[in-house]
Amino acid sequence: MKRVSTIALVAFLFSMPTEARRRGWGGGSIQGYDDEKQLFLVVFLAICLMAALAGFRNLRRSSRQNKYKYYSTISCPKCGAQMRRRTAKRGKFKGREFWGCSRYPTCDGIVEGNVHTLVPPTNTSNKSKIKGFDVLLGIAVFLFVSTILSVWYFGTPALTGLVKNQLKSPGEPIVGRASVIDGDTIEIHGQHIRFNGIDAPETDQTCLRKSGDTYLCGSEAAKFLDAFLAKSSPTTCNFVDWDQYDRYVGDCYRADGESVAVALVTAGHAVDWPRYSNGAYAKNQDQAWANQRGMWQGMFENPWDYRARKRVEKQKQTQTSPSSFSGQDSGNCNIKGNISVATGEKIFHVPGQEFYSQTQINTSKGERWFCSEADARAAGWRRARR
Repeated sequence: MKRVSTIALVAFLFSMPTEARRRGWGGGSIQGYDDEKQLFLVVFLAICLMAALAGFRNLRRSSRQNKYKYYSTISCPKCGAQMRRRTAKRGKFKGREFWGCSRYPTCDGIVEGNVHTLVPPTNTSNKSKIKGFDVLLGIAVFLFVSTILSVWYFGTPALTGLVKNQLKSPGEPIVGRASVIDGDTIEIHGQHIRFNGIDAPETDQTCLRKSGDTYLCGSEAAKFLDAFLAKSSPTTCNFVDWDQYDRYVGDCYRADGESVAVALVTAGHAVDWPRYSNGAYAKNQDQAWANQRGMWQGMFENPWDYRARKRVEKQKQTQTSPSSFSGQDSGNCNIKGNISVATGEKIFHVPGQEFYSQTQINTSKGERWFCSEADARAAGWRRARR
């Protein structure tokens, strides 16, 4: 038990710096993780529990030792001599120790009249030897205790994200022709890759130009990225970590060595994300601001703030019955989910598209508003072609 507890404790201690590196604590966090204290709390609670179990184990051991001490002080039931530890010479208990008369073989009296009251083996060479079974059992204790505490404290969803990312194998560098998903995400060989340390506006996010006109800055970021990568292919991405959405997070470069993240930030189509970059792209961002490039030509909302606001709006929308929406009142969600009269096909329009302003939404016919393109697609709508 002592060896098992020790191995489990060592597994915990080794998991802490590994998790810290995975999340980037002290050296640039990885996108997708919010509370650095959660893992440490689980580890602390688990160690406390294991310490309590070890204390209980020691209490039982002390009780047994007192029992053995008692045997050594009582007298032989046959002749009255002092008892001592003896070794069985034959029979099924051969080689095992028990409490017997010190005057053996003159007197063969034993405790309680049988050899079933055995003393644990005292082979000191086995005490320090850690067997493979002890290692496996120690790791099993580690996983079991951390799982129980995680479910109890954080709930199953949080645990799923923690274990999934802990067991996810490190990614290899990826090289190939890149397809653009959005301003900060590409796809190579079927693998979605999120650029590390920067954040670009969402596809449906709008910004203000200096003139006061709105435009789809997320779409412009994606177009810039597509043109930038097409000038020098293939694209190479070096692994940094997996994020909470199972995306490969990496630092990517064109074939000519140009950094994709640097190009996006310098052009004003993405911003430095200090939470994960430790200010690695701050100088590039200052350059874009000074020259009023991209989003810096006017006003915009930081992409992470935009997503947070949309999440809140989505929660409010789900708490409101569909019947409360009527006519063209969409609340804060501006994507129009229209149903074609001719074909019955479900089509959504985003601000800036050709027929957006002409599209009327009638909720009584099943048409609706969406807060994001992802919500629209999940509900069965497709994006309008123009």
